[in-house]
Amino acid sequence: MLELMGHASPQTQGPNRRSFLKAGFLGLAGLNLADLLRIEAAAKAAGQPKERDLSVILIWLDGGPPQHETYDPKPDAPVEFRGPLNSIETCVPGIRISELFPQQAKMMDRMSIIRSMHHHTGDHFAAAHWMLTGVLGSTAVDLAPQYPSAGSIIAKLKGAKTPGMPAYVGLPQTHSVGLAPGYHGAAYLGLGYNPFSADGDPNTDAYQVPNLAPPAGVDLPRIEGRRNLLGAFDQVRRDVDASGVMDGLDQFSQDAFTMVSSPATRAAFDIRKESPQLRDRYGRHTWGQSALMARRLVQAGVRFVTLTYGGWDFHSSIEVGMKRVLPIVDSAVATLVDDLEMHGMLDSTVVLVMGEFGRTPRINQGLPGIDPIPGRDHWGEVMSVLVAGGGFAKGRVIGSSNSRGEVPKDCPISPPDLLVTLYRQMGIDPETSFKNRAGRPITIGSTGRVIKELC
Repeated sequence: MLELMGHASPQTQGPNRRSFLKAGFLGLAGLNLADLLRIEAAAKAAGQPKERDLSVILIWLDGGPPQHETYDPKPDAPVEFRGPLNSIETCVPGIRISELFPQQAKMMDRMSIIRSMHHHTGDHFAAAHWMLTGVLGSTAVDLAPQYPSAGSIIAKLKGAKTPGMPAYVGLPQTHSVGLAPGYHGAAYLGLGYNPFSADGDPNTDAYQVPNLAPPAGVDLPRIEGRRNLLGAFDQVRRDVDASGVMDGLDQFSQDAFTMVSSPATRAAFDIRKESPQLRDRYGRHTWGQSALMARRLVQAGVRFVTLTYGGWDFHSSIEVGMKRVLPIVDSAVATLVDDLEMHGMLDSTVVLVMGEFGRTPRINQGLPGIDPIPGRDHWGEVMSVLVAGGGFAKGRVIGSSNSRGEVPKDCPISPPDLLVTLYRQMGIDPETSFKNRAGRPITIGSTGRVIKELC
């Protein structure tokens, strides 16, 4: 977008010299306001990101959910591929999903499924990093996060929707493949853009967000005065710090103080304010109550919420495992989407349901010597992602896998494609870059392309 007046100088609070030079150039070029508006309209038509005030709820199925037993059943495939579960029709003709997703089936007209998401690794760590950051980086032999997560990038670029609220929250146990926060974290963006950990079980009466109340006897006004004084000294250190670490730490300390001192923040985490009937609909379990908490947090102004639902590594006993976890996911996801819509929030909130990879198309023989009941192993060649809200398309299937659920059949979609599409939907330019630890600028969009079928 062309800038006519630019940003105010911190010293003068008025137009700076650069702004006047820009304005002078435009005048010499003979451009008037109507010309500028036409240029902006043309830029938008050419695909320039549009500013959207969206929030995101990511339901992270840590461990790798099987595509066959969830959102991409293969009822006509041989039984060794089809697996132990049946499929059911949804309210959208032609779209079938797992028989254990009856609530989502009734509302498929408000959601879409990507069935051709893929990458090329069965390494839990590499796959989780790829899906959450859009970049192939960390691996099982090099666990350290290499790139920032989409949640951290969005928190840095967009901030919280409501002042005083954290921009990014994770619960009930924020991790990826056992690493906390793992690849949900900010990497070189700094600690201030890690998710605020609200770990714990919202399904228990004893649930209390850690570190969200000042210690007994602490005088908040007095602490505020000291904080301002320390901030003056810290500014000198930030001015000479090119790494950005000090800025991240400063953001971290500001957010921590604001949350501790804010009654509104503490109220947002008080799930007891919700009706027993609604809590029952979500499901009286950790996953259901965490989904309800996510709606409360987004409603209060949190920009990005990650819900980690772990335990999906079913190398054996997949039928028993699916019958245990899928009904829980079904009630949590379906009620969340419906609840967001009832509150008029679905168009302004993106809901994503995904894990790090899918599972092998052919059922195995279980774990020899441990559990002989069949399961599925790691498979990065194709997987499914559920998308709802945020102005994205509804009632669609984007892409497909082949008849046995082995590889994409059409419209192959990669992790950076998904994140670039999310950024664009939020009005974030995928060409935005940040310097990594070596000082090299890295664009947030990596190699991704916009998934036009979803927009």
